[in-house]
Amino acid sequence: MAVRGPPGIRFLQWLGLTPCWDRQKVYQLWTLFLTFLCYTSYHLSRKPISIVKNELHKNCNTTQNNTNTANCSSWKPFDGSDYESLFGDLDTAFLFAYAGGMFFSGHIAERSNLRYFLVLGMLSSGLMTALFGLGYYWNIHTVAFFVIVQAVAGVVQATGWPAVVTCVGSWFGKGRRGFIMGLWNSHTSVGNILGSLIAAAFVSEAWGLSFVVPGIIIASVGILAFFFLITEPKEVGIVMEDKGRKDSYTVQADGPTHIPLCERCFNEESETETTEVADSEPLLGEEIKPLSGGPSNPKAISFLGALKIPGVIEFSMCLFFAKLVSYTFLYWLPKYIKDEEDYSPTVSGDMSTLFDVGGIVGGFLAGTISDFTGGRATCCVVMLVLGAPMLYVTQVVFQTKPSTSTAIGMLAALGFLVNGPYALITTAVSADLGTHKSLKGNAKALSTVTAIIDGTGSIGAAVGPLLAGIILNKAGSEQRAAQWDNVFYMLMASDVLACLFLLRVFVKEIKGWCTGRCFEQETSNVT
Repeated sequence: MAVRGPPGIRFLQWLGLTPCWDRQKVYQLWTLFLTFLCYTSYHLSRKPISIVKNELHKNCNTTQNNTNTANCSSWKPFDGSDYESLFGDLDTAFLFAYAGGMFFSGHIAERSNLRYFLVLGMLSSGLMTALFGLGYYWNIHTVAFFVIVQAVAGVVQATGWPAVVTCVGSWFGKGRRGFIMGLWNSHTSVGNILGSLIAAAFVSEAWGLSFVVPGIIIASVGILAFFFLITEPKEVGIVMEDKGRKDSYTVQADGPTHIPLCERCFNEESETETTEVADSEPLLGEEIKPLSGGPSNPKAISFLGALKIPGVIEFSMCLFFAKLVSYTFLYWLPKYIKDEEDYSPTVSGDMSTLFDVGGIVGGFLAGTISDFTGGRATCCVVMLVLGAPMLYVTQVVFQTKPSTSTAIGMLAALGFLVNGPYALITTAVSADLGTHKSLKGNAKALSTVTAIIDGTGSIGAAVGPLLAGIILNKAGSEQRAAQWDNVFYMLMASDVLACLFLLRVFVKEIKGWCTGRCFEQETSNVT
């Protein structure tokens, strides 16, 4: 069979440089690494704006060591008293454009060459990131220029997530998605850290380079993806049949092989001797009519068709509120730490990264545990239930000026509980639902399902920081502590709502476990 892979892979094959051992494993690991690199560069290019804000508007009243006024001058139009409002316009333009673009990007990706779609998005993202920085060299002082660049950047940045999740979902079965994607999802924090370091290296001398350099990096990674990204196994002549999936596991009818607890109840009506739990069973155990063509002739799924997949609406609304909480901390946590603890901006920023560290651990453990139990919704609900009290405890403890070690532990624990469900839903759950049994193996539908879920979450990501800013701006600095309390109450309410939207799926999983245990007891009594 003629191989129609990316040009770089075809060239290596022409040279005779093909994997000398399990080709499938080699290509799986390569796809995992390259998509990790791609989305790391996406986040790397988003981060500079949060670093450069302090350079666009300098607080000259607190300048020390007799720094002259020339060195303290801010960049017009961010030099006025309304600079916070202008910065808010930049963030809002990006986040809402990103949320809107997410819904369309999955629809387009499903109907186009996924590699071309991703590469075009990365090149466009690099262009818009660099264009913001070129405003420094072109001496642009019009706020409309920066807002428009941010809005367009939000739209093209929306190309990344549906594309990379679809690539990974095409290569890995459900049996290990939680573990693999929980680890893979750390690209978000890695990109944020690298973006901060790169932007900080240039911000004081020439802040334009803080954008130009990340723009060049994401464009370069995009070129690498064009030549070497394998979006699905068939591109390199690999047919991943159900019984041959190395990344899933086969359960014999009379064997003792382990089956995830939540899957047992969904296998009761199966009459086959061999069941592929990882790839053939529906995530939520519900049968619906096929929504698209089979793998041999896949048809693009409609938006309404994707919404009919059991669990898509519930997990989308859950992610709306979960991401609202997560992104509110992303944009406001350094400010909160500075207000409550009187730390310097540098120390506050460094401490806020502990929230991301806890999130990495939370996402990884949530994915691993959900793989073993088969209960994606249950893992999310447990973390959300624990997250609301943790938000309250954090609010109370930080008012008492805790020690540094206590603050570090609480921030990490909060990140663990807040980002765990968010990471699990955007990765493993999206991939599970996008390869639902009703789709008959149509991998193209994964882009649309992923876009719907993460697009809904991205609206929450835009709403959360916006509401926090509105609440905090209602009062002066003397009443800021009371307003921070209101922000935390909003976050607690959002956490509870996120949990409520998963109750139906959660109850279904619990019933499945009970049914599975009863079946085990009956089997043991017979034997």
